[in-house]
Amino acid sequence: MTSVDRALPRIFFAVIFALAALAASPHQACAETAYPDKAVRIVLPFAAGGVADITARIVAEKLGDKLGQRFYVENQAGAGGIAAARTVISSPPDGYTLALLSNGTAVSVSLFKKLPFDPLRYFEPISSLGFFDFVFATGAASEFKTLAEFIAAAKAKPGALNVGTINIGSTQNLSAELFKTAAGIDFTIIPYRATPEIQVSLLQGDIALMIDSYSSMKGNLADNKFRALASSGPVRSESTPEVATLRESGVADYDVVSWNALFAPAGTPPEIVNKLNGALREILADAEVKKRLIELGIEAKASTPQEISARLKSDIDKWQKVIEKAGIQRQ
Repeated sequence: MTSVDRALPRIFFAVIFALAALAASPHQACAETAYPDKAVRIVLPFAAGGVADITARIVAEKLGDKLGQRFYVENQAGAGGIAAARTVISSPPDGYTLALLSNGTAVSVSLFKKLPFDPLRYFEPISSLGFFDFVFATGAASEFKTLAEFIAAAKAKPGALNVGTINIGSTQNLSAELFKTAAGIDFTIIPYRATPEIQVSLLQGDIALMIDSYSSMKGNLADNKFRALASSGPVRSESTPEVATLRESGVADYDVVSWNALFAPAGTPPEIVNKLNGALREILADAEVKKRLIELGIEAKASTPQEISARLKSDIDKWQKVIEKAGIQRQ
């Protein structure tokens, strides 16, 4: 037997073992060497131009730069995010169709009588993108210079003051309901179809207070047409460091922070999830990205998949209690 003959069995088994290893981990081989090898879409349950849309477009651009393929945003607004969610969960779990979910997804679970999907089961969490507070603001001509003054007036005349938010069941609207309970006061919540309508009412003095995102009020705050009385998070926002929190204004334990995050269809290989998570961690730590988002009132912040999943579950429980206490009709 020649040396070549003696080596053949070893070569044969080496080839067999190599093929077996590849067969045992097809997802890993694909994810590590090929993904992404074509364009990736990010489906949003919001119209173009809003905070979530701008956040997604900034992140999509940076993901494309980092991973070498085009990431693009597809807006599917309406129906409480159901249409957008259906698009994503019916797509192959291959990392090429992603979803931007938000605190609004947690609200929808309790707001709809029968949501056709369970976000905790039908989606694979990837990472948070950003967090943002709501601003409690009054008109510049208002008698209220602090939130404590508004609270005192509401206690003196229960139900007499009007507070404007967008539609019933929105996070802003529920933030107002939670404010009632946490501060032990009563006022009338006026729901509007769109933020510009609330702003006009505030300027005209038809409402005493409005609750909305910083980005929606930025211009009026800068022009001193609005006065920010408080921000909704547990600590002061980087966008409005001069504005006290509700907790500092005497409303103990008040904590409302909205968020946006990236999810994939359930069953997406962990190698793809981890690759996207790693890219997002680098992108959201970038000084330029952080600056662009903080100008919108958003704190850029990545998370582990487990952290954003836990946040979604926690917010589902939180807003369910608020909706039940407020007696809001389920849709």
